[in-house]
Amino acid sequence: MTSFFAVSSRQGNPDDFKYLVDKAHSYGLRVIIDIVHSHASNNVHDGINRFDGTDHCYSHAGAKGYHSAWDSMIFDYSKYEVLRFLLSNLAFYLDEYQVDGFRFDAVTSIMYHHHGIGFSFSGDYKEYFGLQCDMDGLAYLMLANTVIREINPYAVTIAEDVSGMPTLCRSISDGGIGFNYRLNMFLPDLWIKMLKETPDEFWSMGHLCHSMTNRRWKEKCVGYAESHDQAIVGDKTIAQWLFDTEIYTGMSKKQSKSIRIDRGIALHKMIRLLTQSLGGQAYLNFMGNEFGHPEWIDFPREGNNYSYHYCRRQWNLVDDQSLLFDCLNEFDKVMNKWESIFNVMESEDLYITLKHEEDKVIIFEKANLLFAFNFHPSKSFENYRIGTQWNSDHIILFDTDSASLGGNGRLNAG
Repeated sequence: MTSFFAVSSRQGNPDDFKYLVDKAHSYGLRVIIDIVHSHASNNVHDGINRFDGTDHCYSHAGAKGYHSAWDSMIFDYSKYEVLRFLLSNLAFYLDEYQVDGFRFDAVTSIMYHHHGIGFSFSGDYKEYFGLQCDMDGLAYLMLANTVIREINPYAVTIAEDVSGMPTLCRSISDGGIGFNYRLNMFLPDLWIKMLKETPDEFWSMGHLCHSMTNRRWKEKCVGYAESHDQAIVGDKTIAQWLFDTEIYTGMSKKQSKSIRIDRGIALHKMIRLLTQSLGGQAYLNFMGNEFGHPEWIDFPREGNNYSYHYCRRQWNLVDDQSLLFDCLNEFDKVMNKWESIFNVMESEDLYITLKHEEDKVIIFEKANLLFAFNFHPSKSFENYRIGTQWNSDHIILFDTDSASLGGNGRLNAG
């Protein structure tokens, strides 16, 4: 990170970015930007490293001020000038550009002296409280959330934390650190791990439900199925793992779907719906996941001979109504429409009725809705008896197998 107070030229000049923010606000959209206060570039000529000629102007001296995993400079949050620099950085974007909040990058590195390097968190509370905690870093995060809310009480702050630090998303008055949301980073890792290592006919329904709901009460999480960690630098997107090479040859609506494409489309939709409805109080879509984008993102670098080939998203695919990408995108629209009506994610009323390993069925009640997922690769069920809290007839509102959404239309509407 070298440009703390400079908007990337990819967003144009400062006035261009201001126009972008204003335009988003005119559509009722809030703009949350990524902020990196966990480390800074080691560059001397165009960064703040060795700004005064020493190795400890904004950082710790010696090895303590160096992040070995990222080859970068680590801030010393006990220093007054560091706090002034970082807090004014937040105020600058709130005042000058009128952004609506921040996604704080790599918060784990701020909260612990070991920065998460070579450390695997198990959930034992001893890992969160002790000499390994950087109390200056924790105090900075509390200060940051305080300053942000004083400038804009409605601003949203999201923490990218892999550790699961308790009270991260509780208010400072409650003794918390003050973030609104924590990124549920386990979920995209879970989906990719399952797609890589376990054939879907062997997926555990109990493990899926536990993973989706394993979070602290009253601490809000952002659930998401795919992230940059999986879909960048040579890995595969969820769609690629599901469709493999057939993503290039089998996505036309004019041809009969192969078994792999048919199954992949069904799973791609169910993965997103299950993640949105169970995975947190908010939902994040990684660009292109809404329509099953093929290939990864890779920025020009020495490792790819500075190629721009993968440095884009093929938005033209979703605009081509002869391709099944259009159906996956339409599913995303309908999924979010029902969410906007019923506010499923924010509902605290959740009861998981069934996690049937043999039938590969997950059924739960939430927000006055009944969700029924059939992950079985070959079995359909009729007259499947389950208990619900309602003794009246049920109406099908949303069917992932609808023909208009790329499915086979096997359910009777109504």
